[in-house]
Amino acid sequence: MERVVVDPGIGLDELHHVTAEIERAMTAVIEGKDDVVRTALTVLLAGGHLLIEDVPGVGKTMLAKTLARTVDATVHRIQFTPDLLPSDITGVSVFNQDTHAFEFRRGAVFANVVVGDEINRASPKTQSALLEAMEERQVTVDGRTYPLPDPFLVMATQNPFEMEGTYPLPEAQRDRFMARISMGYPDPSAELRMLANHGGRPPLDDLVAVTDAAAVTRLVRGVESLYASPALRQYVVDLVTATRSSPHLRLGASPRAGLQLLRAARAHAALAGRDHVLPDDVQQLLTPVLAHRVILSGDAELSGSTPAEVLATILDSVRVPG
Repeated sequence: MERVVVDPGIGLDELHHVTAEIERAMTAVIEGKDDVVRTALTVLLAGGHLLIEDVPGVGKTMLAKTLARTVDATVHRIQFTPDLLPSDITGVSVFNQDTHAFEFRRGAVFANVVVGDEINRASPKTQSALLEAMEERQVTVDGRTYPLPDPFLVMATQNPFEMEGTYPLPEAQRDRFMARISMGYPDPSAELRMLANHGGRPPLDDLVAVTDAAAVTRLVRGVESLYASPALRQYVVDLVTATRSSPHLRLGASPRAGLQLLRAARAHAALAGRDHVLPDDVQQLLTPVLAHRVILSGDAELSGSTPAEVLATILDSVRVPG
């Protein structure tokens, strides 16, 4: 079989240069979270959407705004609240008295980067307004379909659902996010640097874009062509299938999860400077890509297991291709 390499228009050298500049700019703002920044970059290159979950005050919105600021593209922020309407997100048709016709006024989702702050504070009806946009890159209002710009990335933050005033994201909504990450608290040394660097002028004020939307689109298309062997693709299928038969899971991963795991693995390989995907790429992304899609069984919940622990067990049980 002939190896498929990166699109000739996009070389790994260019990809490394652009992503290194983005990473450098982001780590100057996000202290001590290099692994989180790298996962966010992986999702960007894979053309997916990112869900950032943690308690208030640990920098979820700062991470989303920082990544958005490094790309010279249209950026819209949506503050999700209980009274937010679906039309606020997608747009609405308004009757024009002068032309005696309805005109479509675009909602906040019409941007290259959409930052959804505290997405689980809105009602499930409002959350569902993003379903078509995230999966099909389009919005349908009053029977007419409007394409969204390219690239299109949703970065949503959410507080743990047990906190006051939150609604749990439905399974269909969670499944559309390529990866979920948790910020976590910074270590003491990073927190000390944060106090020194962020105590005065906000670091976002000095952040400038290092690339643009057109370049990101080319990079995403180039990453899509990275080589994944048949054995590697079978490995992805075996992992996803194992989640559906695990006695510890009530809901396993969907076929969409397998597709997004492979796309994320391709981006991870590109960031590592390779033109082919290894099992290591899949293994490192298994938890961020699958943990938010699976649902524990009743017995697993009672025993205190977590999705990450169950996925680690599955990872050990599935044979790694040679």
